[in-house]
Amino acid sequence: MSLDPQIAERLKRSDDGLVCAVVQDRATREVLMVAWMNDEALHQTLTTGRAVYWSRSRGELWRKGDTSGHIQEVHRVEIDCDGDALLVTVTQHGPACHTGATTCFQAGGDLHAVDAESLA
Repeated sequence: MSLDPQIAERLKRSDDGLVCAVVQDRATREVLMVAWMNDEALHQTLTTGRAVYWSRSRGELWRKGDTSGHIQEVHRVEIDCDGDALLVTVTQHGPACHTGATTCFQAGGDLHAVDAESLA
């Protein structure tokens, strides 16, 4: 089986056939990670209820949690207005980041803290 053609035609993929997937925790709304999906990863995600991504480093499909046990149950997948990003809302079981951090952004840390008052 393949991705529904009506969904596929809405996607704006990178030159290597990928679309950005922003992964958000269903309960906390915290952004857990950013990953990439090709058509097959999106199709499997939509049809199985488990998050599947394309691993750019390994060059293969990667179903989140198959090796770590830290699965992502998918509740919703939304497409942005331009078709070049997806929002994947999940229930995360265990840490989302391969480092063991709850989110990949905790593991990466702040590059620059901006004071809201300085923006006013």
